[in-house]
Amino acid sequence: QVQLVESGGGLVQAGGSLRLSCAASGRTFRYYIIGWFRQAPGKEREFVAAISRSGISTTYADPVKGRFTISRDNAKNTVYLQMNSLKPADTAVYYCAADQKSWPVVDYDYWGQGTQLTVSS
Repeated sequence: QVQLVESGGGLVQAGGSLRLSCAASGRTFRYYIIGWFRQAPGKEREFVAAISRSGISTTYADPVKGRFTISRDNAKNTVYLQMNSLKPADTAVYYCAADQKSWPVVDYDYWGQGTQLTVSS
């Protein structure tokens, strides 16, 4: 089992940048595929990005391609989401999730509590 804690959210102006972190407990972090999701008020949770166990493979949702970058540091048990050129539409609670199933993962077993990102216009 793995426990996930997101951090780095906050208030940023449109066009700005922010980096979210997802810190995981346990020595088996490197065996988990990690995904980022977000949920805006009144909307369903949506996929944002995911990264494979080694970090070699990544995938992104169309709305964030070219603006967001997911990366991981297995030595620090941490996954990052670098977000650039932020838009008000990016405002949401961002969650990281982990799973040990095959890439790409459809249903993640473990979830963090989320961190709020607000982008002002």
